[in-house]
Amino acid sequence: MSQRTQQKTPLYGRLLVRLAKPFPNFDFYFIKPIRRRAIESMLLTIGCKVLDVGCGPGGSFPFLVDAVGPAGKVVGIEISPLHAEMANDRIRANDWTNVEVVNESAKDAELNDRFDGLLMFAAPDVYGSPAELANLIPHLTDDARFAAFGAKLASVGFGRMLNPIIKTLYKLSFDTTPAPSIEPWQPLTADFEILEIHEYFFGLMFLVTGKRSIWPTPVPSHDAATSGTSMSRSIRSD
Repeated sequence: MSQRTQQKTPLYGRLLVRLAKPFPNFDFYFIKPIRRRAIESMLLTIGCKVLDVGCGPGGSFPFLVDAVGPAGKVVGIEISPLHAEMANDRIRANDWTNVEVVNESAKDAELNDRFDGLLMFAAPDVYGSPAELANLIPHLTDDARFAAFGAKLASVGFGRMLNPIIKTLYKLSFDTTPAPSIEPWQPLTADFEILEIHEYFFGLMFLVTGKRSIWPTPVPSHDAATSGTSMSRSIRSD
């Protein structure tokens, strides 16, 4: 494995490659319902174009392809050469002709289209980085929807006891990965209106969805969100 590949593939990613490389359509079973919910929230229709940033091995591709149909387009962006190769393996295994992978970071990817949706699934280096987001926003339509899923620190209950585990797992990622926090979606509020926030696994995982906003509205603080607002916030422990 080249030094460049190691630098652009964090330790957990290299371990995933060893596990999943022989299986092009591999995905964790318990994650699939969350992927489906994330993609449904973007309200994609036949013919839409969608970005899957930090696409990894392409676990979200099947749901995205179903949503946009043969007339639509799915573009994955993945910094890791190993994961990009696995994503391309998945594309070939399923004979998709409207899916492509750009092997670059989000801030360095060259895009020549406008997209109706932005998915950032387990991509903290993207949704947590204004610099990465700055290269993506200009390529979204004015009414584009987004969904972001990832790990967070729990603020209440049993999950707080597990916060040290999340902090340790983040050390297996890039040195530039933003440290986990209670509200890791905050950088998104500069360009998007947050519509829903859902928590999973004792508050250690989140799914946030919304739409592009030319004049973003402030997202309520964590305390306001938990005390009752129009924002949906459901906590799941499964």
